Amino acid sequence: MYRSEADALDAEVLECIERGHVPDFNDLALRIFAHQLRYNQPYAKYCASRGVTLERMPESWDAIPPVPSAAFKEAALVTFEASRAELAFETSGTTQGRSGKHYMENSTLYDAALLAGFHDAVLRDAPQRMRYLLFVPNPEERPQSSLGYMMRRVAGFYGDGHDCWYLSGDTIDVGRFIDDARKAALEDIPVCLGGTAFAFVQVLDALAERAISSLALPPFSRVMETGGFKGRTRMVKREDLYADLARMFSIPQNRIIAEYGMTELTSQYYDDEERVKRPPAWLRPRVVAPSGKTLPDGVVGALAHVDLGNRSSCIAIHTEDLGVATGDGGIILLGREQGAELRGCSLDAEQLRALQRK
Repeated sequence: MYRSEADALDAEVLECIERGHVPDFNDLALRIFAHQLRYNQPYAKYCASRGVTLERMPESWDAIPPVPSAAFKEAALVTFEASRAELAFETSGTTQGRSGKHYMENSTLYDAALLAGFHDAVLRDAPQRMRYLLFVPNPEERPQSSLGYMMRRVAGFYGDGHDCWYLSGDTIDVGRFIDDARKAALEDIPVCLGGTAFAFVQVLDALAERAISSLALPPFSRVMETGGFKGRTRMVKREDLYADLARMFSIPQNRIIAEYGMTELTSQYYDDEERVKRPPAWLRPRVVAPSGKTLPDGVVGALAHVDLGNRSSCIAIHTEDLGVATGDGGIILLGREQGAELRGCSLDAEQLRALQRK
């Protein structure tokens, strides 16, 4: 019974990803949620504690109880036997130094979601296969990193076969990166630089120490930036970082694209040209009050996400990130450093723009 039900739901979600369209998000989300109540015991118990069971199902996707992301540190939140997982990624260990794991029954939905989302957001005007120069964990060294896995799949599927990885532990091989960037420029091969915000700051600092003020990359090159400065002592305003990246690598700022994702999700958000985070069709955000109530557009609250790709784990995830809904399906991410006092505060457009730049 489980196998046929799981396979049918996976096929339905996969078709939505391939088409880039979900005919009835509410119906499919509720059917996946009911499936998880039947087979994911820890999640079912959590929902029952909030009055939601198979006998008392919500009527709308935005009433599905989101499980706190920290819960992945406490239990295997799966609809299947965790030992059979094709993918298992470690979550951040910021809570009492412990990490959790997001287990996925198979890689099909994860791969389809990440490839489709990346292509539509980052590669939409790419004239050819690019070369990927990456400042993210190498999956050969850290197979538990979802970011490393993601970029290996992207580079393997969309790259020219010569992807290069420069991060080992906390050390970046900047000298090798300089050589590879110059080689790509000589061969006139567009480059996709992928890395965290803090990694890019390290690279720019190292280039400055070498008195390198320009390392121009070929036309159509671009940057995918993800993550922030969590746990780091030095922070740089995002607008300043992007200006420095554009100047150093001769890349227009509209080709510097921020990704927002998390280990507990299958799918990712990407910036549009207004720096609003946009989800794919199979992922929807909510901005919630401490009570769990969905907040109006423009009001700051904690972010929750309903991801159809999370069929074999938990469809709804509650995060510690703060943000606002823009009214057209997008969100503006405010991070974790704005302070709990912002929750429930209504912001005008100018305030939102100012916060976005931080």
